[in-house]
Amino acid sequence: MTMSRPSPVAVACAALFALAQPALAEAPAPVAATVRAAFAPAELARMRATARRVTIMRDKWGIPHVFGKTDADAVFGMLFAQAEDDFNRVELNYINALGRLAEVEGEQEIWRDLRMKLYIDPADLKAKYAASPAWLKTLMDAYADGLNWYLVTHPQVKPKLLVRFEPWMALAFSEGSIGGDIETIDLKGLEAFYGRQMAAPVALADLVDLGGAGKGFDPEPQGSNGFAVAPRRTAGGHALLLINPHTSFYFRPEIHMVSEEGLNAYGAVTWGQFFIYQGFNDRIGWMHTSGGGDVIDEYLETVTRRDGTCVYKYGTAERTVREKTITLPYRTAHGLATRTVTAYFTHHGPVIRAQDGKWVAVRMMADPVHALMQSYGRTKARDYAAFYKVMALRTNSSNNTVYADADGNIAYFHGNFIPRRDPRFDWTKPVDGSDPATEWHGLHDVKETITVFNPESGYVSNTNNWPCTGFGASSPDCSAYPRYMWSLPQNPRGIHAERVLHDAHELTLDGLIAKAYDSYLTAFEPLVPSVVKDWDALPDGAPLKARLAGQVALLRGWDLRFSTASVATSLAVYWGQDMVREASARAKAQGMPVIDFVQTALHPQERLDALARASDKLQADFGSWKTPWGEINRFQRLSGAVDQQYDDARPSLPVGFTSANWGSLASFGMTARQTTKRIYGDRGNSFVAAVEFGPHVRAKSILAGGESGDPASPHFTDQAAMYSRGEFKDVLYTRADIEKHLERKYHPGE
Repeated sequence: MTMSRPSPVAVACAALFALAQPALAEAPAPVAATVRAAFAPAELARMRATARRVTIMRDKWGIPHVFGKTDADAVFGMLFAQAEDDFNRVELNYINALGRLAEVEGEQEIWRDLRMKLYIDPADLKAKYAASPAWLKTLMDAYADGLNWYLVTHPQVKPKLLVRFEPWMALAFSEGSIGGDIETIDLKGLEAFYGRQMAAPVALADLVDLGGAGKGFDPEPQGSNGFAVAPRRTAGGHALLLINPHTSFYFRPEIHMVSEEGLNAYGAVTWGQFFIYQGFNDRIGWMHTSGGGDVIDEYLETVTRRDGTCVYKYGTAERTVREKTITLPYRTAHGLATRTVTAYFTHHGPVIRAQDGKWVAVRMMADPVHALMQSYGRTKARDYAAFYKVMALRTNSSNNTVYADADGNIAYFHGNFIPRRDPRFDWTKPVDGSDPATEWHGLHDVKETITVFNPESGYVSNTNNWPCTGFGASSPDCSAYPRYMWSLPQNPRGIHAERVLHDAHELTLDGLIAKAYDSYLTAFEPLVPSVVKDWDALPDGAPLKARLAGQVALLRGWDLRFSTASVATSLAVYWGQDMVREASARAKAQGMPVIDFVQTALHPQERLDALARASDKLQADFGSWKTPWGEINRFQRLSGAVDQQYDDARPSLPVGFTSANWGSLASFGMTARQTTKRIYGDRGNSFVAAVEFGPHVRAKSILAGGESGDPASPHFTDQAAMYSRGEFKDVLYTRADIEKHLERKYHPGE
């Protein structure tokens, strides 16, 4: 790993890289009897009155259908219902969003907290809340009241940290994707830059250079699938929408919120947020996939010291580095301790690491008010024109959007927040912050971004891949746009999606679901013939010729389709995992997705050796390399903990679909550190829905496990068996249907 090389004057600034010695702070007061006392009688009366205007109807799956007189009433009830189902995850999301995780988890999380606090300042969010439109403030008030009313009426619940939610907190977590843009900031680089405790100055050269961290590709893909199909390709003559986020399991519950002010939204909500993130109303539907334009930029800043102040070069002049003291409390065995960091900012954004003797500042979307307005506004749009108007806010920075509606329209938006930049620069790498030509020049209008509306092909799709395919002959010409308009390449799921939709006709809801669970594994198309050819080329006396004869014969006859009974799927996946593990560092060094590297750059001997190692692992773990896939790939939910633990000796269910790495549209992957022999999925298909728009909306859905995070609830695993088989339940959308399958009806707090 290379080291940064400073100029002599840069060394003088290094004295500023000081992390204060830990100081013990007073621990927070016990929670037990403080919650109700935290609210004035007038506040309690207001919350009680709101609760009486809200009705929560739990259907036979435990899904909450929240009815309120106003939108604010529905928001109140929605947050109350979320807290009922999994307060732990609701609270944890806000502890993390506010940069307070170390107060609960300990010192190891202070760098995650620092990353949040570079952007999140309660005083700033309070001011933004105060300046928000009245309608948005009303919703934020209702959000806080709903969670607080839950705490007031559930004194047995002991929050880890937050005994009172404030309306402004909603602005700390205003966009529903996993972690959001901020998680692109590498924590190791942040720690290397800010984390040195010292009694004497440390030279900039002694800071670890993590310039290669930046943008990369995950071993288990994060993201989603979104399909929309035009009426002429469907059996009912109505548009169809597939909502298929690939997230951490139990990251989003399923919920329905209705008001007399026109709200009637159903779908997935990220714990603690008050808008349906991926879903539909009675007229339109929307699905977000990750990986739109390249919207996060890093700037190399040339920093020196002038008259006791750090300055950085900009054009022919110099500007002052802004400094901010950030306190980082963390839990210890003896109470709270704190560290204090002096954080640095240029006009581009916070400084996050060192590289090549310079400081690296990062710039990204930071407009939580408009982001929250857009997130909520899309749920109330009634047609394409209204939805487009919401998109014009341009704060959806990490997502693409697949759209369908009851008028028969289908559409696709690749990204939304896309800064206008000089296309001469390579924006995938840090640019020279001293060059004014690298500045952003406002945002691209929606019409200037890559969009598709009612394509002649009759379908749209995105699988976190580029926008250059996925629409058949109607696919955009990517060469007509700046390269920064799209950030990710093609992937095996993208190839698969194009195939299953290209010849689709007379599709029904069940037919769309079948397409979304098609069992073909496109990633193995080039790999299997290659290893068969490699084996055929071995001389008869070669050790691997006899050793791999059975394995190669099995792969030679494989149809590249997964199933729980398939032995070839087991062998292929373990072989693929081995190759990915061996090749990941080389792929990253060459800037390639690891699957592309494995498919195109491995030596024949590497493929054969990986197949031998995979066979040995299967033999060692399961007694035979001829083990069916369903014996290995399992669904298991043992507790409500965020950090799930797995046990080969405990009950589990077989799952046929595989990791998205291999081109499986239905994704089931394991990201937890594997201590078991079996694979237990924890990322991939979570909430999935298929929606048909027409005179009346009709939908089917499935959740990983069930709605509740409480192992004692009947809805903890009541959808697990269906989930593992790819079977869906009918969405109960009308009040009459909900009443027919009603489990419980109540006002919040009863």
